[in-house]
Amino acid sequence: MSNNTEDVAGTEKRSLHFIESIIEEDIRNGKNDARVHTRFPPEPNGYLHIGHAKSICLNFGLAEKYNGKCNLRFDDTNPEKEETEYVDSIMEDVKWLGFQWDKEPYYASDYFDRLYDWAVKLIRDGKAYVDDQPQEVISQQRGTPTRPGIESPFRNRTAEENLDLFERMKAGEFENGSRVLRAKIGMTSPNMHMRDPVLYRILNAEHHRTGNKWKIYPMYDYAHGQSDYLEGITHSLCTLEFEVHRPLYDWCLDQLIETSYRPRQIEFARLNLSYTVMSKRKLLELVKGNYVNGWDDPRMPTIAGLRRRGYTAAAIRTFADRIGVAKRDNVIDVGLLEFTVREDLNKITPRVMAVIDPILMVITNYPENQTEEIELVNNPEDAESGTRMLLFSKELFIERDDFMIDPPKKYFRLGPGREVRLKGAYVVKCESYDQDADGNVTTIYCTYDAETKSGTGSNQAKVKGTLHWVEANSAIDAEVRLYDRLFVDEDPAGHADKDPIEFLNPDSLKVVTNCKVEPLLANTKSGDKFQFQRIGYFCVDNDSTFSMPVFNRIVSLKDNWAKEIQK
Repeated sequence: MSNNTEDVAGTEKRSLHFIESIIEEDIRNGKNDARVHTRFPPEPNGYLHIGHAKSICLNFGLAEKYNGKCNLRFDDTNPEKEETEYVDSIMEDVKWLGFQWDKEPYYASDYFDRLYDWAVKLIRDGKAYVDDQPQEVISQQRGTPTRPGIESPFRNRTAEENLDLFERMKAGEFENGSRVLRAKIGMTSPNMHMRDPVLYRILNAEHHRTGNKWKIYPMYDYAHGQSDYLEGITHSLCTLEFEVHRPLYDWCLDQLIETSYRPRQIEFARLNLSYTVMSKRKLLELVKGNYVNGWDDPRMPTIAGLRRRGYTAAAIRTFADRIGVAKRDNVIDVGLLEFTVREDLNKITPRVMAVIDPILMVITNYPENQTEEIELVNNPEDAESGTRMLLFSKELFIERDDFMIDPPKKYFRLGPGREVRLKGAYVVKCESYDQDADGNVTTIYCTYDAETKSGTGSNQAKVKGTLHWVEANSAIDAEVRLYDRLFVDEDPAGHADKDPIEFLNPDSLKVVTNCKVEPLLANTKSGDKFQFQRIGYFCVDNDSTFSMPVFNRIVSLKDNWAKEIQK
C-alpha cells in the first residue's frame, strides 16, 4: 500500500502506488505508443458490490489521471447465469459513482466470431484439440501441483479431425458437456492452469445478446486477453486470484497476435471487508433465500444497496482512495468505510429534528394555545446552509430514552427534579410524570424558564444535557428503518465448516413506525439525506408504497458497534 506524505501547503499528497509506477515507466519507455487504456470487465451475473467499486475507481481513475480511456466491457461468456437486468444495474452503478466509459459499452459476445476464428487457427497450428472426456476425468488427469498430469487419449488427433469436431460442436450436434476444446500446451507445468486448459465448452443455452446463434462458448481465460487486444487495452488490471492465470493470458496472445502491441495483465489485492460477504454467489443465495429483500436491500454490500441506504458516491470514492492499492490481500475494517461515509455526510446533510420513540412532554407554565418559532442552523459545517424556523409550543415530543425515573449519577438527560436544555430553545425542569398500568411513563410534566432561550443573550443557565424534540401538533408521522451490519461475525465467509448464513445478524433491521419528525420532512424525495440530531444520518427510501415518509438509517453519529464489542 502506498504511503501518505504532506506537501508544503499541508494538504495530503500520496506517493505513487505500484500500478501507477508501472504505468509511468511504460509512458517513459513509449510502450504501446505511451497510451493508457484500461477497462472494467464485470460479468453480468449479479449486482456489483463494494469490492467492484474499488476496481471501478482504480480503472477509471487511472484513465482520468493519465488522460487515457477506460472501457466498460461485459464478459458475457456464460449465458446460463447472465441477465440484461444485471447489465443495466452495472451501467447505473458506474455512472452513479461518477465515471463514464469510452464510447458504447463493449461485450465479449461482440467478439465471438473472431474468437472462434482464432480457435480454428490454434487447431490448424496444432495448438488445440477436441477432447471427448467429461470434465470430471479431465480434472483428475490434471494431477496436482507436485504431480504431473496425464495426457488425454484424444490429444494427438489430427488437425483435420479436430476441425471437423469443432465445427460440429458449433453446429450443436453434441450434448452439453460431451466435448471441449483444449489448448495443447503440456501436462507437466507447475501451474495447473497451463495443463492443457479448456478454451471452449458446449453450452446449448440462449444468450442475452446473441440468442441461440451459438452452441459453444469461450472460457473466460481464453476470451479475456483477446478481448483486451481487440479493444486496444494497455493495462489489464485484475485481482490477485488471476495472477496464476496470467501465463495463459500471455500464451494465447503469443500464439495469435503478430503485432508489437500487447496488453499487459497486472494484479492487485481485492477488497476484503470485515463483517461482509464479497462473493456474488453468496449474495445471490441471500437474495434467492429471501434473507434480504433483493439485491438493493440496504443491508447488502452491493452498490445498489449502499446507494439506497444513503451512502454517497463521493464517500465510496474517498474510501477507495484511502485503502490504496496493494499487492497482498488484507482485510479492511468496515468501520473505516462507515467513518468515511459519516465524514462526508457531516459536511453535506442538513440537521433536522426527529424523535424515534416519542413520549409526550407538557410544559405546564407555557401559555395555552401559544406557539413561537425557534431559529435553527441547517448545518453548522456549511456556512451557506442557512437557517430554518421550527415551531415550539406547550406540548412536545422527546425520546423515551431521554427520561429516566431513577437515573444513575452520570445520566445527564431528564429525570424528576432535573434540568435539561431543549436544543435551540429553553431550559426545562421535570416536575412530575404519568404512568400507565404497566408502569410505562406516558407523559412528562415540566416547567420552563423563559429567560433561558438559546441565542437571546439573556441568562443562559448552565446544564449538562441537551435534548432534541419536535412540536407535538405540527410533527408528522414517519417510518424509520434502523439498519445494522448484516453479519455478526468478522469473517462470515472464512469458516470452512459453516455457511455465512449462520452468522446473519438477527437485529440487522428494526422497523419503527410511530416516529415523529419536523414538518419540513413531509416534502422530501427519494434519496434526500439528513442528520437526525443526536441520532444518526438517514436517507429517504425509494419505497413509494407508503403514505408516510420512510427513512433508512445510513450510519449512526458514532461507531456504536465498536462500543458494543468492547462491552
